[in-house]
Amino acid sequence: MATVNLINEKKQVMDGNDNIVIVNYFDGIRGGRTLDVTGFKPEVIHAGHVIVKLSSGEFAPMPLAESGNAYAALPEGASYAGFLVASISTKQPFAAIMVRGTINPAASPFPLTDIMSAVKEALPLIDYQED
Repeated sequence: MATVNLINEKKQVMDGNDNIVIVNYFDGIRGGRTLDVTGFKPEVIHAGHVIVKLSSGEFAPMPLAESGNAYAALPEGASYAGFLVASISTKQPFAAIMVRGTINPAASPFPLTDIMSAVKEALPLIDYQED
């Protein structure tokens, strides 16, 4: 089970793209989830990042390719769960996960082109509209 240290120094995670990538938020996973960030190298997970549900039942950010500038393959047994609503630190990965709303794929932190058809099939209540 993913756990988080609740006693950390204050740090504000700000990203000017949060309200650009998540255009309309209508519904999400109630109560959010603590993400399993094992092996995830960046210190910040940006809004619009694809969130997956692992075969263990844990939620995690979609893995990144070795280059760090694209999504890797979906882990075996995992499924697409939604999109991260606001940027968060990997030290406190408390995630609000959108399952219904509008996302701007052009503002996504990583290109969605390679996985777009699978994501659209898995998340039919999300509307994909570029500005």
